[in-house]
Amino acid sequence: MDLFDQRETKSGDDPRPLADRMRPRTLAEYLGQPHLMGEGALLRRAIEEDRLFSMIFWGPPGSGKTTLARVIAQETHSHFTSFSAVLSGVKEIRSVVDDARTRWRDRREKTLLFVDEIHRFNKAQQDAFLPHVESGLITLIGATTENPSFEIISPLLSRSRVMLLKPFSDDDLLLILKRAVADEERGLGALNLEIEPEALSAIVWSADGDARTALNTMEAAASLVDTGQDGERKITRRVFEEAFQKKFLLYDKGGEEHYNLISALHKSLRGSDPDAALYWMARMLAAGEDPLFIARRMVRFASEDVGNADPRALTVAVSAMQAFQFVGLPEGELVLAQAAVYLATAPKSNALYTGYGQVRQTIGRTGALPVPLHIRNAPTGLMKDLGYGKGYLYAHDFEDAYVPQDYLPDALKGQSYYRPTERGYEKIIRERMEVWRKQRSKGK
Repeated sequence: MDLFDQRETKSGDDPRPLADRMRPRTLAEYLGQPHLMGEGALLRRAIEEDRLFSMIFWGPPGSGKTTLARVIAQETHSHFTSFSAVLSGVKEIRSVVDDARTRWRDRREKTLLFVDEIHRFNKAQQDAFLPHVESGLITLIGATTENPSFEIISPLLSRSRVMLLKPFSDDDLLLILKRAVADEERGLGALNLEIEPEALSAIVWSADGDARTALNTMEAAASLVDTGQDGERKITRRVFEEAFQKKFLLYDKGGEEHYNLISALHKSLRGSDPDAALYWMARMLAAGEDPLFIARRMVRFASEDVGNADPRALTVAVSAMQAFQFVGLPEGELVLAQAAVYLATAPKSNALYTGYGQVRQTIGRTGALPVPLHIRNAPTGLMKDLGYGKGYLYAHDFEDAYVPQDYLPDALKGQSYYRPTERGYEKIIRERMEVWRKQRSKGK
């Protein structure tokens, strides 16, 4: 069957998973990614005007990377070729290129090449795309869950545009699930199912922005539904919990209680109340929350609200997360409890959080300021002749391994971002920085 075969098939006769059957086939059916696909957005305009460019889709699992690539091919009447970087190599790339050349020569048909998990290609494999992307013979769409800056070679990145795909919103997932329940051709419509609002909200919450997970859970729940005495077939919260193999956290329709509880835990930690912190953490665990979600929040808290007032807090939080992964439930709950108490009773400082936020604002305002010549790398003679590294003072050649010297771009000289408090270890940092400031003042 062709990738875009629109033949009507009863969902009961189609062996494909619901998530695959319900993939949008046209631009009109596509949901989500309004920053890319909303009216007037760059990608939508490129599709509508048939002016495609090669791109890298960067986003979490279930954010619609493969689906969007297929829709683009359908809307632009391009031949869609897909392969996985895990299973394919340079030989397959050459075959695709030869086929693309033949299609363009004989039928003037464009080729859209979709490469899933493109970050798994090595440098040589990625290099093989370059001339054909540059010539326009193929339009490349690579999909990755990893940061392209680290995983994709610079020449390929410079010939592509990175498109950030975000997790689906709860509203989008609700609409996707309702479509699946109602669709008699590809979805579950032929089963005449009803779904309780609470169960629907539970599926959305458990999916965490992943459309594939949401549809898979819905399909599993549908398979467990019994027909009642009145002939009714309904997905209830109990059915969902059986399908999800996990007790559903008692949250309301919009997931508000989930965020209320994690907010209560975070603010109890910030407010230095270990009793409240233990209570709210235990409430979440008892209701079935993913313990690693709590652990990740505590790691974040260690840097955001404790910072360098107690540098050991980050070590404790990370160690607790790793220890939980090692021992699991139920023993691992005590590990998280120990970390929660430590964080609650640690001295607090948001100086790091505030300072880093100011740095990001500065970069957004000033752009890519040049690195001062004296602290540039100078591995070649030409660079040295151009002044790279000239005048740099090596700190270890001076008393206490400190010498007054400017390190910020010229336009930002004298700026201060990190302002340590008088609490905990930051008091020592503050005193040390004051000494350095006085030395710099004397040197001017």
